[in-house]
Amino acid sequence: MVRIYKLYKLFLLTSLFVAHGCNDTAWNDPYTHEKQNENTLYTAFTERPKHLDPAISYTSEEAIFTFQIYEPPLQYHYLKRPYQLTTLSAQEMPEVTYQDKNGNPVTENDSNVAYSVYRITLKKGMQYQPHPAFAKNASGEFLYHHLTPHQVANKHTLQDFAQVGTREVTADDYVYQIKRLADPSLNSPILGLMETHIAGLKELSTQLQTYFKDHQIKDGEVKYVDLRQFDISGVKALDRYQYEIKIIGKYPQFQYWLAMPFFVPMPWEAIQFYAQDSLLKRNISLDWYPVGSGPFLLTENNPNLKMVLEKNPNFHGEVYPSEGESDDEQNGLLKKAGKSLPFLDKIVFILEKENIPFWSKYLQGYYDQSAVTSDNYDQALQSTSFSNVSLSDELTQKGVRLSSSVLPILYYWGFNMLDETVGGYTVKKKKLRQAIAIAMDMEEYVNIFLNGSGVIAQSVVPPGIFGHQENLKSVNQRVYDIDTANNSFERKSIKVAKKLLAEAGYPNGIDPKTKNPLILYLDVASSGSPTAQAQLSWLRKQFKKIGIELIVRATQYNRFQSKVGNGDFQLFSWGWAADYPDPENFLFIFDSQNSRVKYEGENTTNYANPEFDKLFNKMKTMPNTIERQEIISKLETILQEDAPWFGGYHPKLYSLRHQWVGLTKPNGIARYSLKYISIDSTMRDQYRQAWNHPIVWPLSISLIILLLLCMPAAFIYWKKTHRPLVLEESKRDQP
Repeated sequence: MVRIYKLYKLFLLTSLFVAHGCNDTAWNDPYTHEKQNENTLYTAFTERPKHLDPAISYTSEEAIFTFQIYEPPLQYHYLKRPYQLTTLSAQEMPEVTYQDKNGNPVTENDSNVAYSVYRITLKKGMQYQPHPAFAKNASGEFLYHHLTPHQVANKHTLQDFAQVGTREVTADDYVYQIKRLADPSLNSPILGLMETHIAGLKELSTQLQTYFKDHQIKDGEVKYVDLRQFDISGVKALDRYQYEIKIIGKYPQFQYWLAMPFFVPMPWEAIQFYAQDSLLKRNISLDWYPVGSGPFLLTENNPNLKMVLEKNPNFHGEVYPSEGESDDEQNGLLKKAGKSLPFLDKIVFILEKENIPFWSKYLQGYYDQSAVTSDNYDQALQSTSFSNVSLSDELTQKGVRLSSSVLPILYYWGFNMLDETVGGYTVKKKKLRQAIAIAMDMEEYVNIFLNGSGVIAQSVVPPGIFGHQENLKSVNQRVYDIDTANNSFERKSIKVAKKLLAEAGYPNGIDPKTKNPLILYLDVASSGSPTAQAQLSWLRKQFKKIGIELIVRATQYNRFQSKVGNGDFQLFSWGWAADYPDPENFLFIFDSQNSRVKYEGENTTNYANPEFDKLFNKMKTMPNTIERQEIISKLETILQEDAPWFGGYHPKLYSLRHQWVGLTKPNGIARYSLKYISIDSTMRDQYRQAWNHPIVWPLSISLIILLLLCMPAAFIYWKKTHRPLVLEESKRDQP
């Protein structure tokens, strides 16, 4: 009877289990501890951020967080293209004036310009996020600036501090942050560059190095040094809401740096708070817990699992833009014009190192947006023609929306212009390089290896940046034939490439010195991946089409860098991503003063053309005018003629978002866009339940069958254990 009772209990538990599957909770929900219908964006990150200190943070993985927390003076307009700067913490765009070497005012075009002075006026009333660094007692003394080991015994995160405070953002905070760039303990990645531009920064760096040495502060050691006691000649606060930055000479690109986290406000109270040894031992530092005035603050930092941003309750406010490109209104991107930002209350980042589990969760609705990668391309998109794609049927049925943008990046192959064979500027040398450029079928490359997710680079300057042109005049006529009647162009034939090769002195690709096919060498950083090997095999075939033998020399990355630095190579592949959206930031990679061999610059081709240099130096300090555009076109024509590079493309990013995510516009330069995203959480919960409703009837039937199969055995066992006792006859007859 006991066994039957147990089977009965099992049946009841099974019934309850099946009944639970009929409720509204999905069994596979990874956010069981999160509240339903929260105004929360769920997304992922693939690499843990190493630095969140704005003086040293520089990677795209870190920018996802720093751009939401900190507020530099400027930002990029969310909708306008080409990319255009607008105000963020600044009340208005910086006022720029010019001075001679004696500090006397001069005009912008005066030949005596020695300094450019940027005057920045801040918005009033901006407050820092709630933070224990600002907490004070009734006497106005800081509560947590002199902590003892005993006081931090139960402090493991920033949230463990009971008291928090805030204060207004001031001009002094921006000056303080610029001084931090010179802090020897930080090793800011932009110090070397900014020393050449910001007056007095190099001198401050030298002064701080001496101070650290005199006080025996070792490299990398965190000690509180009050930078307020040090002056920097080119940076000063004029009053509570105004400060000036003096730039050496003319450097109009500096305005773009004012949109980066390097130039955000930093309160000295936070630096003093985080410099305490008792906190550093617990990994409570500025690198771990940022202090900003932006729309979000970091409330959970567990980079091996999850990071969480929440709306900053002290955020001063910002509104969605009311103007953009001509088709933005038609596309619905202006429907929220004038509404308060941010739209989200919370952003949850989950660490996903592998794409497959991330993609599965996206399809289940547990992530709100996704990029299209090589791993999920076939499931996400279907090609209709070259570079034209649409959503797959599965995603179309789910109501997923697709958006695309061309990233401000240039990937290319290049020649070492110092090499005896492929370098040089004679007509024959140019024809050799032009022949190779024709043979390099980039349309095929983009189709095979990028699934069409790329734009063939006709020019160095990518789409979305001033100087890029979308017309037949910009097409490389050394590589393509132009059909003006049909407004189209087509890659020149291999026959043309062979003709150029013969005119270069290599008929049918034969080297007259050896009487054998010309041998060229491509140096690459070693990669044994199947994709890399397939690409190299394809590359060899391109050269073979014109009779040239390409030999790939793969080396370790450090060895490869050494060979490039010494000029010990012929061909190479490279990439350049925009630091800021200005044509100077791309064309400078062909400026002779940036030669890799001579000056350790970014001109890896070591290209040197006096005409190019003259035009480039004139163009780089000009405003975006018609004249500047004309000079850029001339520069591109010179590069097409000399052909120091070939086979370039600009990658295309495809983004997916579920139908409950509001309309967004990709931005390839900045990472401010999260404040513009909105979520319909009610719709999301409905679709999650519909897409993840458990199918329990097979399990129910299996359990019932199992129960039925067990019942005969249970009955036999019961009958056996409950058989009446029968005494033996002899024993039964005894008195």
